[in-house]
Amino acid sequence: MDIVWFLLIGLAAGWLASQVMKGGSASLVTDLIMGVIGSILGGFLFGAVGLAATGLIGSLVTATVGAIVLIAGLRAINRSRI
Repeated sequence: MDIVWFLLIGLAAGWLASQVMKGGSASLVTDLIMGVIGSILGGFLFGAVGLAATGLIGSLVTATVGAIVLIAGLRAINRSRI
């Protein structure tokens, strides 16, 4: 059941991040991938700073922040290649 929650939080976080970054949602699969990778990145970043998020809302915030950082990083890489 934990994997289902992880995927649902990843999907929601990916969608939220795409809305915050004004990129628009490309697809459910893209949102899911961004959210899952973002949750891992967010957990790493929060841990490096010394923050800990607990519960459903904390997991969603962590994953969303990670996905936003991921989107911003990917956009910066794409701009530098042009």
